[in-house]
Amino acid sequence: MGRHGAGHIRYLMGKLRVSELNTRHVAEELGVTKQRIRQLYREYLEFCAHGKESEWEPGKSGGYRGRVIPETVAGLWRKMLGAKPPAPYAFIASEALRLYQFRVDRATARRWAFKTGYAHADPPKKPAAAVRRWQCSEVGALWQLDATPHRWFGAETDLYPLLDMVDDCSRVIVGARLYPQECLMAYVDFLSRSFEEYGLPLALYVDFHSFFFSKIPETLTYLGEALRRYDISLKYAPTPQAKGKIERQHQFWQNRLPSYFSAEGIDQIAPANRHLDPLRHHHNIQEFHRELNMIPYEAWSRAKREKRYVLRPFQADPWWKYVWSVRQRVRVGIDGSVSAGSVRLKIAGHYNSWVLRCDHPDGSMTFLANEPGSGGKPIILLKYQGSKPLWAI
Repeated sequence: MGRHGAGHIRYLMGKLRVSELNTRHVAEELGVTKQRIRQLYREYLEFCAHGKESEWEPGKSGGYRGRVIPETVAGLWRKMLGAKPPAPYAFIASEALRLYQFRVDRATARRWAFKTGYAHADPPKKPAAAVRRWQCSEVGALWQLDATPHRWFGAETDLYPLLDMVDDCSRVIVGARLYPQECLMAYVDFLSRSFEEYGLPLALYVDFHSFFFSKIPETLTYLGEALRRYDISLKYAPTPQAKGKIERQHQFWQNRLPSYFSAEGIDQIAPANRHLDPLRHHHNIQEFHRELNMIPYEAWSRAKREKRYVLRPFQADPWWKYVWSVRQRVRVGIDGSVSAGSVRLKIAGHYNSWVLRCDHPDGSMTFLANEPGSGGKPIILLKYQGSKPLWAI
């Protein structure tokens, strides 16, 4: 980069700032890596924030400074790189920060692996995910939702779906959870958890799966009805390539989780999900997103400060628990009993009539005299704890 004067580099940074050039173009022009351009751009923006962009001059990268890797971090890296499959270098650097507050970049972790004999062969290249074509400018305007089946616990194990959801504007991962199968109860559990944690978006970006799209015109699916009650729309992706952001996020989890579960000795869904939330939160709050040129939570917070925030706060109503359950009308027998799985329960005062059975993700059941949308509050006839399903965790 020595053949380029400071003025020329400032000019290119200015073009990058107004989006007339992108990081790749500037890197090619200066003959350096995109990572170096992002580093220079961050320094340039700091001067811009104080109105001193004309005074900024690029410094020298300084090269490798030979950081000493603490033994606790080295032990973690040996375990993760010794897993099958071995963990990606970016992931072991991320885990060093999450577990030991030791901040290090991917390149340093990779150099350490080669130096100590723990480097792994490059994985086979996967088809590139679709490129980004558009992006919402407001947090909560659109959340992309999809499921990805994968052999999370090893090549010889069963395929399990990971339900995955991301805010289109900030790239904050608002949900990631494993289930034994992609079913209605899984989506009921997953969506209610995400809404309770983050709030209610305006729309979900989904595919034409039967959970979301009805072939009968002007008819909503079960999930569509539940979403409409809380004023959440469904937007359908015309092709898989149109969901580039969520597809790239699938690759993010597929690259990291198998090696992580192998290193930690995890081979069941329940313990796996207990680890997923800390990993998700760490990514949202600490990891740099290359497309955004910032940390996802920083993008979320900046949008909120700039009033680009349309996410509605979660407020539970009396029907919330029953809307986000799997409901069916069941018949009360002439003896006043009703079916609850493998047992029959008595409902006092109800004989030869219909009631609403709500199956909850935790395995419990509630029997109601009325349905959502009938007006008033739910009339509870009976609660039954039941047996917890294997996937309710």
